[in-house]
Amino acid sequence: MLIVSGRLYVDPQARGDYLAGCRAIIEAARAAPGCLDFVLAADPLDPARINVYERWESDADLDRFRGAGPDPGQQADIRDASVAKYRISATEAP
Repeated sequence: MLIVSGRLYVDPQARGDYLAGCRAIIEAARAAPGCLDFVLAADPLDPARINVYERWESDADLDRFRGAGPDPGQQADIRDASVAKYRISATEAP
């Protein structure tokens, strides 16, 4: 299992439009084979920050969904980012 997690930063006044533009991507990801969870969400404390959380069954599932990568228009809106992929070997109840 893989978790992709981190944060993106956009101009605060553009964050709402950026997230609205991501709706179709979120819907497509959640419907994609191997996607266990996918969310891009506004951070409640930092008006420029978008929190990223994805959970995938495998690299192949993630790669198949990613394809060519983010839309160039949305990529241009990102001012900074820190996102990493984590390989999970086991899960358990909290």
